[in-house]
Amino acid sequence: MNTGEQTMAWIMDTYSMHARRTTTAIVTGKPLSIGGSLGRREATGRGVMISANEALKMIGMRPENTRVVVQGSGNVGGIGAQLLHQEGYQIVSISDMYGCIHNTNGLDIPAVLLHLKENGRLEGYAEAEHLPNTEQLELDCDLLVPAATENQITSRNADKIKPKLIVEGANGPTTAVASDILTDRGIVVVPDILANAGGVTVSYFEGVQDRMGYFWTEDIVNSRLEQIMVQSFSEVSATAKKYDVCLRTAAYIVAIDRVATVYRMRGLFS
Repeated sequence: MNTGEQTMAWIMDTYSMHARRTTTAIVTGKPLSIGGSLGRREATGRGVMISANEALKMIGMRPENTRVVVQGSGNVGGIGAQLLHQEGYQIVSISDMYGCIHNTNGLDIPAVLLHLKENGRLEGYAEAEHLPNTEQLELDCDLLVPAATENQITSRNADKIKPKLIVEGANGPTTAVASDILTDRGIVVVPDILANAGGVTVSYFEGVQDRMGYFWTEDIVNSRLEQIMVQSFSEVSATAKKYDVCLRTAAYIVAIDRVATVYRMRGLFS
């Protein structure tokens, strides 16, 4: 949190000085001019959008009939909201650290993000009501995207939130106890380990491009990201059905099974 391309450039430069050679692949999220990847800044939000699309297909809903609450307005929340808006979702609320805005008829997300860029906060945006952040997660919606900080959905509010679907854009936004409550209530949760994997996936792409010394177009980056995210969602969804578990447990099953498979294939080693 609170880092950007400049910070990543400093990390790369510091490591390179100690290595006595320029080593661009040591860190990702760098500026394009020193080995960054097109599409990296938008990647986590794009992964959230792709995950939401796949989850809607699974539960039989359509974007144009889906009201969305997005907690957060940074690289994940803001970009995620913009991409969801472009897909036809109706964004009814978005927030920053100072509060949230809400419009039951839907927000004009490009206008909201322009206001945020010009003013540094959502406060003052005229086409919505302003609410404290403590009320946002309990707003009426079909899809909730917690894309701010960890431990936002807890045992204290898990029984009060109203969506049919949650797509976790932040790391660890739901506590373990709250996750069980949501599952018992029949709310589908696409866990962070899957939903926000777009960022680390394109970070991997950036490292690959740095090592090759050849950089892809943004269309290729986005296409390869979508292919991986869709494939991963399909595998997790199939595992959830096979073992009759929630998507979070299914994601852990898939991850642990991959590690176990490698150990079985390699045999004994030190």
